[in-house]
Amino acid sequence: MRVCILCGLLIAITTLSVSSDVVFAGAFEDGLAAAQRGNYAIALQLWRPLAEQGNAEAQYELGVTYFEGQGVAEDFKEAAKWYRLAAEQGNAAAQFGIGFMYAKGQGVAQDFKEAVKWYLLSAAQGYRDAQHNLGVMYGTGNGVAQNYKEALKWNRLAAEQGDAYAQSALGAMYYGGQGVTRDFIEAVKWYRLAAAQGDAAAQNDLGWMHTDGQGVTQDFIEAVKWYRLAASQGNSQAQSNLGLMYAKGDGVTQDNVRAHMWWNIAATQGDAHAVKNLDAVSKRMTAQQIAEAQAMALKCTVSNYKQCD
Repeated sequence: MRVCILCGLLIAITTLSVSSDVVFAGAFEDGLAAAQRGNYAIALQLWRPLAEQGNAEAQYELGVTYFEGQGVAEDFKEAAKWYRLAAEQGNAAAQFGIGFMYAKGQGVAQDFKEAVKWYLLSAAQGYRDAQHNLGVMYGTGNGVAQNYKEALKWNRLAAEQGDAYAQSALGAMYYGGQGVTRDFIEAVKWYRLAAAQGDAAAQNDLGWMHTDGQGVTQDFIEAVKWYRLAASQGNSQAQSNLGLMYAKGDGVTQDNVRAHMWWNIAATQGDAHAVKNLDAVSKRMTAQQIAEAQAMALKCTVSNYKQCD
């Protein structure tokens, strides 16, 4: 009969390995629960030993806490350190995180090529934020040669995962014919998906499509609806466009006072069209009307766009 001399040792090693994994998992999950309760100090106490032992998930979470300043002073260098350690182990979220820090120059010297490198690794794992940011980099030519087809590819991948920014960007690419044949119907499709998620830029763009009848039947009432939603989020272009609708009486009752109000609000944010239109409409208004419009604009902005009607 053959005797396995090492069997007892192997069983012991296997048991120790399983037990270590359980301890790691338990402490990490306890840290997540503490963070969800807002108790970041406890989360850090639980995550730091794991991170120092090489746990990539804990390293990533430490990066987040230092980046956000949760339970510790905001420290981009420390955030970059932990993101990098996790990223080098293949953690997709951390790869995006360190790529983002290189793109912004936070905690590291700004380096678009290095940002693209990490975004590519993260995006290849299906991380949608990295996919969208790659789309931006290829669209602007930062860190890579400008390539609209590549920008379209990466934005589409992120958009198909439901990323609102990527959906809005994809709509803009179809509208402008960048990397793809110009297609207003397809632009509207992607604008609508992003707008439904609350993306202000897409809401404004969807309003414009309804105003101009591009990709949809012209509908001023629908246009006003989308402009208003975007304007209430502080989008200056939508505020300017809403002012134009009131000035013309398109989709709303013609009202110079409300036109002045919205152009005034947009102008304070630097919208050039609003500045020009504000000056023009003011010449057709009485001093009393202008004073009323200014009071309405103040009330609107002070209420964070909740009291604008």
